[in-house]
Amino acid sequence: MSNSILEVEALQTFYGDSQVLFGVSLDIEAGEMHTLLGRNGMGKTTTVRSIFGLTPCRGGAVRFLGERIDKLSADKVGRLGIALVPEGRQIFPNLSVRENLVAFARAGAKSWGRGADGDRWTLDRIYAIFPRLREREKNMGNQLSGGEQQMLAIGRALMTNPRLLILDEATEGLAPLIREEIWRCLELLRAAGQTVLVIDKYVDRLVKIADRHTIVERGQVAWQGSSGQLSSDPQLWQRYIGV
Repeated sequence: MSNSILEVEALQTFYGDSQVLFGVSLDIEAGEMHTLLGRNGMGKTTTVRSIFGLTPCRGGAVRFLGERIDKLSADKVGRLGIALVPEGRQIFPNLSVRENLVAFARAGAKSWGRGADGDRWTLDRIYAIFPRLREREKNMGNQLSGGEQQMLAIGRALMTNPRLLILDEATEGLAPLIREEIWRCLELLRAAGQTVLVIDKYVDRLVKIADRHTIVERGQVAWQGSSGQLSSDPQLWQRYIGV
């Protein structure tokens, strides 16, 4: 019996008449952290947008918990239990940190971690993994640093208690110390059993955190495998990921 949360099958996606994805396929199992890797412009964000319904695919299929979702709108996809931390964060600048988080709290939702009861993601749990957000609780979104905004964007997504959390460019543009804090958060999420799909370029850190990886090149899957396999083949890094 399949343990897949998400199944992406032969996606073909276009922007106007220009085709960007040429049969991208991947699957994400419950409780795993899966990465989507590749150089800029190779189709990573378009894959995420197609999964979430923001840029609908013209061919292929996306299944979430066994059900087709590729014809659904983004808001319906979100209500099914997929949360997106988008590139650029897109937090509300005129709401406080607390208001940004509470506005997205999903009433009655539970977490889907490995625990017997599945503790819900609450304000206190978010503050526990991001203490800086507790310190900035009353600050407006536009008063936060880039790193704090990213913490808030992740916390906001978790407040929906998603089955699948997707992070697009998880540490893009962040200072090294802040990147470490984001990676520490990812380690905690993995330990809690949260299913995560993450896009980021720091492969040396991702192989220590994630379970499996998919590399895309020019809109196609170039390689898929485990962290152990990726770690043992540095030529893959240079061929598909290195600048």
